[in-house]
Amino acid sequence: MHFVFIVQGEGRGHMTQAISLRNMLVQNGHEVKAVLVGQSARREIPHFFIEKIKSKVIGFESPNFVLDSKKKGLRIAESFRVNLMKSRTFWSNLHVIDQTVQQHQPHVVVNFYDLLAGIYSFCYKDKRKFKFVCVGHQLLFEHSGFEFTRKRKIEKNLLRLHTRITTSKSDLNLGLSFVTMPHEPKKRLYVVPPLLRNEVLSQKSEDKNFLLGYMVNEGYAEDIIAWHSRHKHISLVCFWDKKEAKDPYCPHENLVFYQLNDERFVEHMRTCSGYLSTAGFESICEAMYWGKPILMVPTAHHYEQLCNSLDATKAGAGISHDKFDISLLMEYIPRHKNRQNEFQEWVQRAETIFMQLLTQ
Repeated sequence: MHFVFIVQGEGRGHMTQAISLRNMLVQNGHEVKAVLVGQSARREIPHFFIEKIKSKVIGFESPNFVLDSKKKGLRIAESFRVNLMKSRTFWSNLHVIDQTVQQHQPHVVVNFYDLLAGIYSFCYKDKRKFKFVCVGHQLLFEHSGFEFTRKRKIEKNLLRLHTRITTSKSDLNLGLSFVTMPHEPKKRLYVVPPLLRNEVLSQKSEDKNFLLGYMVNEGYAEDIIAWHSRHKHISLVCFWDKKEAKDPYCPHENLVFYQLNDERFVEHMRTCSGYLSTAGFESICEAMYWGKPILMVPTAHHYEQLCNSLDATKAGAGISHDKFDISLLMEYIPRHKNRQNEFQEWVQRAETIFMQLLTQ
């Protein structure tokens, strides 16, 4: 079977999921003909993704969030305004998606939670000759068993609206989950394991006595540097996406910031003592696979990440806080209850489950 991927390019999570699924498909005799990546002006498609996806990569501008002045949190109202002003560009990019699909004539188009891909599915539904499948942790927000925070109901409704647009006219929705949950076929919703790459699955965890941090939004580095200035005896390695910064950047002893490099990041994840990050789904899963205690700090005004942190805490991944107070992680590490074996068993079922759902 032939596949085309459409990947949301914000952060690394959806990209690494796409790499994992591509490898599964190829190992089972299928082919990914092209990969479209929705991106914003402030992001570049990482080199590691272009190298490892091993298919033609086509970038296009897709709706995205606007950061606040400190480059930490999201500005929801401003994001809506800016994206509305770019509506002509987005409408034009629907044709970019369609041209790629028409050129390669896939049996299946897989959408890794890109909003414009969902709009494409709706607008071009009458000419579709392929199965449209959506993949992402966010799809679990439609599951009857998913627990939301009781606060911020407006943001909850906006998030669910976003998810419903992204999955518009889909044939199948595959919700990535930390734990097993019942399928809900009436909603076309099937609960599946996380998509982790071979670099994670094939290596064992070690502890080399340092902490690892990852932040998509560079503004959080100020908090990290301020904390570490009072705890310089702690070895801390961080990854960020500040394109103009030196690589590596060392504010002071025992603290280093690297530009995002996939192989380097995975090796540091494998060997760290604990992990701190904004609450992106994929890196939480990698930390859980290797049994690493986690401090999750959801990006300000990012309701999706708040939901991720609550879900991961419930699954035993670690603790959540509204600031990068790394002392909390240091205190938590000795009492972390490792659920590594249980989580690994769930993850290792991924290939069988995905092949059954995608190729039947």
